[in-house]
Amino acid sequence: MSTKAELACVYSSLILVDDDVAVTAEKINTILKAANVDIEPYWPGLFAKALEGINIKDLITNIGSGVGAAPAAGGAAADTGAAAAPAEAKKEEKKEEEPEESDDDMGFGLFD
Repeated sequence: MSTKAELACVYSSLILVDDDVAVTAEKINTILKAANVDIEPYWPGLFAKALEGINIKDLITNIGSGVGAAPAAGGAAADTGAAAAPAEAKKEEKKEEEPEESDDDMGFGLFD
């Protein structure tokens, strides 16, 4: 039930923002009543309070901004880390193989 209420409030808020109307609990309730959506009475107030003072249009339009710079800077570090990882994996494989050989040397086998 809560996911239905959350989605209804999100869509109502987006409608209000798209029409350049302030997001308030009363306006969210008005849209929900017009859409025949029944939710708990605390949801519209919760969403209105959460969105208070936030420019939602800027938030939506800038979702991907700044992301391109982070991987470029972190990409070099990730490449060096990726090169070091296979070397470590090879060392671990060698260590894991040694106990199996020692078991064979002791005369213990899988089918003995």
